[in-house]
Amino acid sequence: MLDWSEPSAPAHHVPPPLVAPSLAETGKTGPGTIDRRGGRVSVDDKRMINCRADVNQLLPLKYKWAWEKYLAGCNNHWMPTEVSMQADIALWKSRDGLTEDERRAIKRNLGFFAASESLVANNIVLAIYRHLTNPECRQYLLRQSFEEAVHTHTFQYIVESLGLDEGELFNMYREVPSITDKAAWAIKHTQHLDDPDFKTGTPEADQAFLRDLVAFYVIFEGMWFYTGFAQILSLGRRNKMVGIAEQYQYILRDESIHLNFGIDVINQIKIENPHLWTRAFQDEIRDMVRNAAELEAAYGRDTMPRGFLGLNAALCEQYMHFIANRRCAQLGLARVFDEAENPFPWMSEAMDLKKEKNFFETRVIEYQNGGALNWE
Repeated sequence: MLDWSEPSAPAHHVPPPLVAPSLAETGKTGPGTIDRRGGRVSVDDKRMINCRADVNQLLPLKYKWAWEKYLAGCNNHWMPTEVSMQADIALWKSRDGLTEDERRAIKRNLGFFAASESLVANNIVLAIYRHLTNPECRQYLLRQSFEEAVHTHTFQYIVESLGLDEGELFNMYREVPSITDKAAWAIKHTQHLDDPDFKTGTPEADQAFLRDLVAFYVIFEGMWFYTGFAQILSLGRRNKMVGIAEQYQYILRDESIHLNFGIDVINQIKIENPHLWTRAFQDEIRDMVRNAAELEAAYGRDTMPRGFLGLNAALCEQYMHFIANRRCAQLGLARVFDEAENPFPWMSEAMDLKKEKNFFETRVIEYQNGGALNWE
């Protein structure tokens, strides 16, 4: 259980303030009152957290990778209503079009994602944006917040198109234990959303914020979404539910950038605040990753009790071990599971390449704004 009470340890050193009063003193994310004698912001004044430089001054850029990810997100713009659902509707209504196992996996999948995207968006808007004191990173967060809204829109569009029970789907995070367990774990790591007095500025509070970043970028978006991606994209590879699969591939493209942005932010905070990345804290993060992988394995068993062609819970658990080890490596941590091979190499192509590959060809195709993905 996280302790969000006010820590008593003294705050660590930060650069001299350029505005008055300081962010640490006000708990605000803007410049407070304008310091008419304040100097111009230089690159060296900028920091990820606890920065007292004017957050309204985007230039000069310090973290060019954050700006590049913002531009990449803009170039990847899409809307769910651009994707035809006619084939999916016909298949869903067909008595013999899908097996009961496939239908169960699809509905559980939609139920998890429907609430999860809103949960992530709330965390970004109410917590991460507030405490990241860098304007180029905030610019990307604004883009990511919009993308999370598009993803939520996607699940509304799918539920409406297929004529599914919206109450059942959108309330699964309360009613299906394997989904509830993940949601409860995630909410535990956002307790400060309900605490308007929480602020960074001490080692304890900074570690709490860093823990939150790991929970949402590395685990929630970087691990827990990938079983669902594998399930739906596997169906798409067999020419089933191709409209949903196309939308999921667009979401996967967005999430890949979200994940990489989050890891870059976490690693930059580590560089600027090495005192936070203690051995004990590293062990705690590894335990979080391990526990998250176990929750995801339970979710896989629930969504696929018998599996279907090319996919089953055991393979998804192996995939999660592979992903968990990889996330640890990206954070500079030792792996948490024995070395595991990726059972879904086609997922690596969809997830890792800066350009998308057709699942059935090796020809690289450029991203397109709203362009349809080719499933032929």
